Amino acid sequence: MHSSSVLLLFAFSVSLTLSLTTHVHDASFVPDAVLRVSAQNVSIGGIHRYTTLINGTLPGPTLRITEGDTVWIRVYNDMSDQNTTVHWHGLAQAAYPFSDGTPLASQWPIPPQHFFDYELQTANGSAGSYWYHSHVGFQAVSTSGPLIVEDRNTSPYKTDGERIVYFQELFNETDTTIEQGLDSDPLVWSGETNGFMVNGKTISNYGVVDDSSATLDVITVEPGKTYRFRFIAATSLSLAIFQFQSHDGLQIIEADGSYTKPCPTDIMQIGTGQRYSALLKTKSCSELQKTGQLDYYLQIESRERPSNVTNYALLRYKNSCSISSPATLPTNSYPSQAPLTLPPTINGFLDYKLQPIQPNSFPSSSEVTRRVTLNVQQINDSYAIWQDSNVSWIPDASDPLPHTSPSVPYLVALYQNESAYLPNYTAAVANGGVDPTTKTFPARIGEVLEIVLQQVGGLGENGNTGGGVDVHPWHAHGSHYYDAGAGPGAFDPSVMEARLKGTQPVRRDTTMLYCYSGTASPGEKYGWRAWRMRVQQPGAWMLQHMLMGLQTVWVFGDEGDLFGSKDGVGRLDVSGYLTYGGNVVGNASHAPEVLHFGEVGGLRRMRMRV
Repeated sequence: MHSSSVLLLFAFSVSLTLSLTTHVHDASFVPDAVLRVSAQNVSIGGIHRYTTLINGTLPGPTLRITEGDTVWIRVYNDMSDQNTTVHWHGLAQAAYPFSDGTPLASQWPIPPQHFFDYELQTANGSAGSYWYHSHVGFQAVSTSGPLIVEDRNTSPYKTDGERIVYFQELFNETDTTIEQGLDSDPLVWSGETNGFMVNGKTISNYGVVDDSSATLDVITVEPGKTYRFRFIAATSLSLAIFQFQSHDGLQIIEADGSYTKPCPTDIMQIGTGQRYSALLKTKSCSELQKTGQLDYYLQIESRERPSNVTNYALLRYKNSCSISSPATLPTNSYPSQAPLTLPPTINGFLDYKLQPIQPNSFPSSSEVTRRVTLNVQQINDSYAIWQDSNVSWIPDASDPLPHTSPSVPYLVALYQNESAYLPNYTAAVANGGVDPTTKTFPARIGEVLEIVLQQVGGLGENGNTGGGVDVHPWHAHGSHYYDAGAGPGAFDPSVMEARLKGTQPVRRDTTMLYCYSGTASPGEKYGWRAWRMRVQQPGAWMLQHMLMGLQTVWVFGDEGDLFGSKDGVGRLDVSGYLTYGGNVVGNASHAPEVLHFGEVGGLRRMRMRV
């Protein structure tokens, strides 16, 4: 098993343009939103589960920011025995180095009974669908919520409203039990997901003990309208495929925070961390009157798991058409027979089909300065870990498995002793892209990288079976990459170029590495995904799999780029950020002392709506 939330993380950019003043966030400081992380026993989908929540709800509250605004979000860790953070999935945090929410990468985690003030800035042109989640352990399975960046001006698509469809997974075991099992030697497998939740509601597939929480979500619409449906996959393990009953002709208009030209589809497929917006035109009164039906199922199924699950929500029409005795569907049970037959995994779903609404600067093959191939492979011993080109990294120094584990966050280490953590570019280029000493992947500002993610059949050791492959979602924190598509087998640049011909690739932050059909042999190349990326922002990037070691660190820029010596900028006083529980975090007796990175360049601070 793996936690299928694989992340490419932009941790920081420390080259700033002016010095900043420390601010005390005492009682006079009012954040734009407050999130409180707690752990408690809750009833979900008809079962009882001890889990972490945000503001006591599942999912957490929807946050709305207007593009171009700078906001402050205060996150309280109300737990007594666990650290936490919050990551803002898809937002570029290049100018706000300690606000990405990645423990032991961009920040120390928030200690129990403390709080941290996150400073977020949404760039112009970033309007779209995002989400936020904890980045500690397995907390993200329930500690998350929608994050919507709204257009500052008029949206390019006129609608009659929007609906959020927020997917999560329900697990029977607790977060701690699942995480400890995955990090154990031998591996302790806690079982498949119990099923999907839609907007926090579901009915357990493995028995109900509390009828009060066993219910389907109801999405209410009016007839004869056009709605923007925002689909957000806040899942952790399963690839999902779904469709609305008797409602074909969705038009995709956004992917991962970027508007696209309308792209038609009847069926949707979505992996962990991905987001899509689609236009749905509801039925007219005459169509509803013919059937006398106001309720229709949303059917969602998992794919690429040993056993797949099926779950439902309801699309319900208001009876604005005065239909006499309309047929309705129950919310406390599933249909006896699935109303829809959904296809197997759609390998390459939407690849080479989505087009940006405005032309972008997708790099041509002649602009590419270097290709780096990451071989993604599972090592199956008594334990199980994942590696990228023989590099395995995990943000837990106490982890017992053979990972590279930091004792302090990478950003903190660079501030404390920058030269010891800077990779050797020449040595890395000679070693397939990875510096053999620091185990990081460097690049120079101005390069155009082609990054190839190559699925490779797993290795079995000490009598264990090899050849395993899996579906992985890959996500970019920070600047989005250009997705150059995917295919089966070994990567072949001529095949990719042939597929790219006549297309205009979109910028994404989460795309899928598929495993295609069958089982690979150990070491067999079994599917690829390619990106192109213009290296423009100095900083450190991490290729991160939230559990099981599938992570790599990328360092963009040299010492002068990273630490400001090329533009004569002095070192900022960030001492409060450099220790666990430092004065940048607050508690009941201490107000945090923080830097306002948004003061650089005179960024405007506006009010968030929650």
